Amino acid sequence: MIRACFDPPWSVRIADEAPLSVMIMVRGTAWIVPDSGEPQLIRPGDVAVARGPDHYTVADEQDTPPRAEIRPGERCVPLDGTPIGRYRDLGLRTWGETLDGGAEMLIGTYQAHGEITGRLLDALPPLLVLPTEVWDCPLTPLLADEIAKDEPGQDVVLDRLLDLLMIATLRAWFSRPEAEAPAWYRAMGDPVVGQALRLLQDDPAHPWTIAALAAKAGVSRAALARRFTELVGEPPMAYLTGWRLALAADLLRDSGQTIAAIARRVGYGSAFALSSAFKRVYGVSPQEHRSRVA
Repeated sequence: MIRACFDPPWSVRIADEAPLSVMIMVRGTAWIVPDSGEPQLIRPGDVAVARGPDHYTVADEQDTPPRAEIRPGERCVPLDGTPIGRYRDLGLRTWGETLDGGAEMLIGTYQAHGEITGRLLDALPPLLVLPTEVWDCPLTPLLADEIAKDEPGQDVVLDRLLDLLMIATLRAWFSRPEAEAPAWYRAMGDPVVGQALRLLQDDPAHPWTIAALAAKAGVSRAALARRFTELVGEPPMAYLTGWRLALAADLLRDSGQTIAAIARRVGYGSAFALSSAFKRVYGVSPQEHRSRVA
């Protein structure tokens, strides 16, 4: 997470193709101008989320030409004709033009696209803005304070705060009538299906059956199967299979565990069983998937 500070006129083109970026306006205003879609103005306290890999420009005005471009690998390329560029490192987690600039933003970026998070994030528009009059983010003052600290473990603290910010932002967004939350997310509010979903998500390695889920939810097997399929869009066991394989895909990317260990962790009896199911859904073996995302 970084703090970006500018004086007008300023403009930065974002072409890093990061799966997700979160921006909080602390001081001044900024325009976020997507390559396709309507520009959005953000003011102090507003939270914006941009979903990659689409490119966009952040500037003081919609028509201010970009002075720099952020490319994959967080590489900043000057676009103002100078070899060094107008924007530079200003110190601890701070980048831009001047520390006391008229515009200040807090920016957090997620560089990896997970299968589990993708089930929720893929339902987001390419750019969303939550104005402060709609949702006053309680984490903004804490983030602004923590980002300036240089203490042991500070990056871990900021990563966790960014995760909390993202969760709170998604909750606020999906609670709005115009938001199109995934069916399973909406079903979480159902007293029967929501309980079954939480059981499957919290303990995917358990040998779940419709009968076991129905007993936990306090309904008949037929009632659970019918209501679950109606609200989620697929039967409970099909949902469980998808959840297990998504977890496995993320573990293959993020951990060094063996395929057999991952299989046990997500509810498959052997590496062969996981491999068969994984290839049927993803079209490649777990080992091929791991090699591709490495």
